[in-house]
Order: sequence, then C-alpha cells, then structure tokens
Amino acid sequence: MTKKSLREIRQMAFDELLRLPAAGSSLRIDQTFPESFANQLAQQEVYNKHLFRPNTYLHKWWARRCGSTFRTILKQLVPDPERRDYYTPGGLEGKIVLDPMMGGGTTLHEAIRLGASVIGADVDPIPIVQVRASLTESSLQELQDAFDHFFTDLYQRAGKYFQTECPHCDQTLDSQYTLYGLRKRCPCGEVVQLDQYELRQEASRTLRIWPESWEITDSENAPISTPKGMRLITKGETVCPTCMQKYQELLELPFFARYVPVAVAGKCPRHGVFFHPPSTADLGRINEADRQRDRLDFNPAEDLAVKNGPKSGDLLARNVRSYLDLFSSRQLLYLYHSIQLLHGYHGVARLNLGLLVSTALEFNSMLCGYKGWFKRRPGAIRHVFALHAYAFQYTVAENNPLNRERSSGNLQLLFRDRILRGRKWAIAPVERQASPTGGMHLVRIAGELDGGTEVSDQAALTTSRQAFWLIYGDSRCLPIQDHSVDFIVTDPPYYDNVQYSDLAAFFRVWLARLLPSEVNWDYDDTHSAVASRMTDSDTGFMSVISGIFQECGRVLKLHNGRLVFTFHHWDPNAWAELTIALRQASFKLMNCYVVFSEHPISVHINNLNSIKHDTILVLAPDGDSSTHSWSLPGRIETNESEEFCRQCGATLGWLLMSEYSPAEIRGTWKGLIHGRG
Repeated sequence: MTKKSLREIRQMAFDELLRLPAAGSSLRIDQTFPESFANQLAQQEVYNKHLFRPNTYLHKWWARRCGSTFRTILKQLVPDPERRDYYTPGGLEGKIVLDPMMGGGTTLHEAIRLGASVIGADVDPIPIVQVRASLTESSLQELQDAFDHFFTDLYQRAGKYFQTECPHCDQTLDSQYTLYGLRKRCPCGEVVQLDQYELRQEASRTLRIWPESWEITDSENAPISTPKGMRLITKGETVCPTCMQKYQELLELPFFARYVPVAVAGKCPRHGVFFHPPSTADLGRINEADRQRDRLDFNPAEDLAVKNGPKSGDLLARNVRSYLDLFSSRQLLYLYHSIQLLHGYHGVARLNLGLLVSTALEFNSMLCGYKGWFKRRPGAIRHVFALHAYAFQYTVAENNPLNRERSSGNLQLLFRDRILRGRKWAIAPVERQASPTGGMHLVRIAGELDGGTEVSDQAALTTSRQAFWLIYGDSRCLPIQDHSVDFIVTDPPYYDNVQYSDLAAFFRVWLARLLPSEVNWDYDDTHSAVASRMTDSDTGFMSVISGIFQECGRVLKLHNGRLVFTFHHWDPNAWAELTIALRQASFKLMNCYVVFSEHPISVHINNLNSIKHDTILVLAPDGDSSTHSWSLPGRIETNESEEFCRQCGATLGWLLMSEYSPAEIRGTWKGLIHGRG
C-alpha cells in the first residue's frame, strides 16, 4: 500500500468521524431557526428574485423559492458554530448535499457557495442543462466573444426581416416590435380585435390607433381618411351591433395566421420613438418570411405536436396542434438560423447560447402580449407565462429578438441580464443586509464562488471540493450509495399548484433542436410528482413523492442526516398525501418553521387568497419522536397564511408519530382544514 493511498484512507476515516456523530446528537436546525431574519430577506427578494440571485435565472423555470431562505437553511446545517452566520463564507466543506427535485437549482447554487459538493436530480431535462450551464465555470470574455459572433451571424441571416423605416426620414432601422390584432368574424364580415386603441402614453401625448382607418396619431380627433376594409374593435366588444351575433375566432386557421399586423414600433436616432401602420415594405418583409415558412426543416414534425396535458390542453382547445403555430414566420426564421449556427459552437459557450435562445422564446412568440401602453412600462412585452398558464392575447406583440439596441425580451438585453450579470455575480456573490438606520445595503461574501466542477459519479464527487453531479431521471431510483449523503434540501412540487412540467414542453421541444446532444430530451410526465386533479384517492403526486422520500431515507446518513424542504397548500389532500408518503419512508419531524415566500401582488396569485408563506419541514429518517412534542389543533384556520402554515406543520408532526391509517390521516386533514376539501 502506498503512502498516498494510506493518507487517503486516514483522511476518509477522519471525515467519517466528523460526519457521523454519536446517535442522539442533534443539529442546530432541529432546535431553532432565525425566522424573523429569513422573513426580512425574503420580503425583499420576492419582488426581484432574478436580481438577488441572477446566476440561477439563466432559463425560465417556475415556482422558485427565495435563495436567501435556502442559504439560511443551509447555514443552520453548518457544524462549526463560528461559521453559521449568514454573512460568513462557506461552512459546508466536505459535506454532500442532495436535491432530488432540483427544478431551478436553488439548493445546488446555495450549497456549492458554502463549499459543499452537490448532487442534483430531476425528471425534466431542462433543469439539468440550466444548472450545468450556470455552475460550469467560464470566463466572461469567452461568453461575450461567443455571443457577439453568434449575434452578428444571426443578424446577417435574419435581421432584415425585422426591419422597418422611420416615418419621418425613411431611414431603415431595426423595429422594436410589431403589434397584431386578433381576427374575428360575424355574418357581416371580419373585424380585428385589440385590447384597446391607445398604444403609448407619454408625458405630453397619447398615441392611439383609429378603428376605421387604422391610422396612428396623437390627436384626440379622428383623422379624415379612407376607411380600411376591416374595422378595429376592442376586447370589450363581443357582439356585432349590426347582426347582433357574437364575434367568433377563426379557429380553422393556423394560430399565427389568426392575427394581422396593425402597428410597427421603432426608435430613430434623429426622431426618437415612433409608431406607424405597417407600410408596403413592412408587409413585404412579413410576406417574404411567410413564403419561406414551409421550407424550414424542423423535422421530425411529430415531435413538435402539442400533447394533451393540464395546461397544454388549453392549446388544443384553441385548435393549436403544433408548437410551430405559436410563432410567426419571422420568428421561425430566426429560430431556424439559430439552430443552424449553434452547430459551430462547443462546450459551455454553446450551452449558454442555446439556453439564451430558448429562454428568449417566452418574449418572442405569438402568445406575447403588449403592456407598453403604461407610462412606467413603455415598450414592455408581456411574456408568455406571466400567469403560469397559456394566455391568448387580443393585442399580440411580435418582438424583434435581433434588435441591435437592448429592449424588452430581445437577445441583447437577455444576454446582459441572464448571462453577463449572472456570471459577474457568481464570481463575487453579494447579499442584502439590514442597515442600522433602515433599509438594506449590499454585502460581498468574500471567498465564495457560485460554481464548481462537474463530475459523473459519486466516487469523483467525494474526492473533489465544490463538485456537482447531475442525474437526469426518476429520483425514486438514484445511483447513490446507501447512507452517503449528509443533507437533502429540496423544494418539491406543490401537489397540483403549478403544472410546470407540462408548460415546459413549450421550451423542451426547441431545446431538443438547439442542444440535441446535451441530454436525452425524451420526457415521461408520469414520473412527475404532480396531482393532475383534486381527488380524495391516491394521485400521481402520492405515488411519486412516496418513492422519492423512501429513496431519500436510503441515501441519507444515519443519525445526523436531515431531509429539509418547504411546502404549502390549501388542499387537505395535498397535506394528507405528503404525510402518508413521509410515514411510508419512516421520517419523523424534528421541527418546523414558517417563512415568507410569495410576492403578495404577483399576477398569478393576486386576489386568489393565496398562501404567502412556506412551512419549512426538518425531518430525520431515524429521528427520536420524543425530542419534540407535537399537538393536534382542534381546527386549522385558513384566514391567515402564516398561522395556517404553522398549524399544518404541527399537524404533520403529530400524525407522523401517530398510528393512524392512511384513511384516518386523510380524514384528519379534511376535518381540520374546513371548506378546503
């Protein structure tokens, strides 16, 4: 035996002594958690999560929790009391942290910053490639050079289709966006429906489009001009005043063809922002793209077919059968050339560029709305999933992704915000800290790095510092050794709240073409832990989450291994299935806490009596139930979010110690959460 191998064995034995304290010892998180501190940070972060943790927001993902909350959780797992302070760097060196449902990758980013090696697993391939791209180290200059070269070539191929002319000097410029209206018909003929006639509100003028002529002016008086063939109406006009019949959408047409251009917006260096009706040249560019549409090869076409699902079913109901139909011909040309050009790139640059084009789809499809009317949002694009669902617009904003000036949702702006800003933050992470005089100030965490080295197996993981291992597949069967993971910190799917696996198909079908060899893009939604509908019987959530928890119990280290996750839901069935799944995996609740988690005026929860807090659940596979005395409330109040989450945590703890059958567990939850079953 060599000296080197003997040294390694001794070090491994020493590490094991540190990682496996005697039975009966506990972690700080078992006893206490700084709720007020975590709430203070979360209440700041929820408004602009992408600014607080820019390196985790390279690509669209749903239901992300606050990074500051997960950093606070992980800090309570640090063994050295002197390194548990939130603003002290590191503390988890030598530890392995697993997230078996990693989604946006929050746990992995926070844990690797603290020095841990991490394992991330997900049944959806998008989280795999996003985390790989954002955690793999790369120089800013390499990424900038790759983007500049890619954008230049892409603009040369497709930029001309998005150009327009200034109405004042006829200079050819990049358009900012083109507005479209929805075609409808009644027995009298066709009309074009818009959200409203006003297009832009400025300090000294309001631009509006006139319903008869389609002219755009800043006058309050209708221009004297020739009426156009089709009249414009607003979304509030649903019945024809002549025939008294309801206007009908042209569902027999491809989705993109149901819209007609009504206005082009741009910015001239001499004359500033302008809006004008589509000119002959503008229509010629659109028509030329339409003529090329059928020649674009996105085969196999069947892979772009919309499959029925909880959210994608809304597309099928509107007779949208292919994801191709959700894009204008100009947008498809841009996508086609992006795919072709990416063949010439490799490594981390190709990965980042492919994800950039993909995430830009949310701002560059015919599902994008227009919110540029508002003074504080001039020119802004309403992105596709603002409501965590497919929403169909009256006024569509066809963005120009190749505008050479940065504007809402185009490649230039997204590269700066999603890649450059993220990478700069990753090499010098900053946190917010309350000032003694009020407000928050920035604190740089010296020595931390949001990045690491990717490895392909557990053996390499245990011999590396700040390594990450990504597993694509079902977390009910992980290729991880028994009792080898220090901590599992995750954010599981919230029962039926967000059908993001189904929504992710919007991106997945294109990523399979942008980055075909990066991962196996086949996706089986039966492995997703989501309840497709509310029911009193076992759901897909139940069967999947139970298997994942049992696997968590197998891979967690004994005694001081902990499973920590956040959860909330109004439905008693969700809590019942969570309880049954944890019981089947023999977990005991060591403690629970409540933290603020949701933007209170977020558009997808506003006015829905939504829960604004998360319950943090701390569990052990071999926990001593006598360490905490849980009591069963007589009733769980649903009129206050924080108290609701606190009572749910206590109820779960009590039921995990009980001998109740699954049926009794369901009945208890349903009886306690009145009116929510």
